[in-house]
Amino acid sequence: MPAKETRRAANRKAVFAGTFDPISLGHLDVIRRGRELFDHLVVGIGVHPTKKSLFTIDERIALARRVVEPFDNVSVEGFEELTVQYVRRVGARVILRGLRTLTDMEYEFGMTLTNQKLDPEIETVFLMADGQYSHVSSSLVRQVARFGGADSLRPFVPEFVIEPILAKLREDREDGPTFDYDKGGSAPTITPT
Repeated sequence: MPAKETRRAANRKAVFAGTFDPISLGHLDVIRRGRELFDHLVVGIGVHPTKKSLFTIDERIALARRVVEPFDNVSVEGFEELTVQYVRRVGARVILRGLRTLTDMEYEFGMTLTNQKLDPEIETVFLMADGQYSHVSSSLVRQVARFGGADSLRPFVPEFVIEPILAKLREDREDGPTFDYDKGGSAPTITPT
């Protein structure tokens, strides 16, 4: 395939990268909309070096795969490398990101500039969060789960994700306090046992 056609094909494949810990209805909204924009969307689940995850990467992959089952042009994979390296490795040239707030925009702007320096051929495309999900983050979901339980989680995560979240929190209570870092890099929230 000529180079121009290879680039065009790569532009039809995007990677929606994140930690997805846990996957939320906000993530699902971006996945649904992103799959309409690209021929193939890869949900790339990464390991964040400064975050203590609620779920292991294998558990996050399994939950995400269940979420995307209805979508024939969406796949889920885990990765432990720079996002731009992963995007290049899977044959894509587009990173899809969701934006919720102005704080997200500041963070994402910095990440996009860094990614452009690392690989100028990879583009980043942003989707604004649907208004009903603009406040939903994985950190918020974990806080709601800790103090609100199953009924409180329903507006934020797919139904089948609720019990695994609650089970993990029961396990974590036995292990001690957890530290939660938000996307903006502010001070951690410490949740006592």
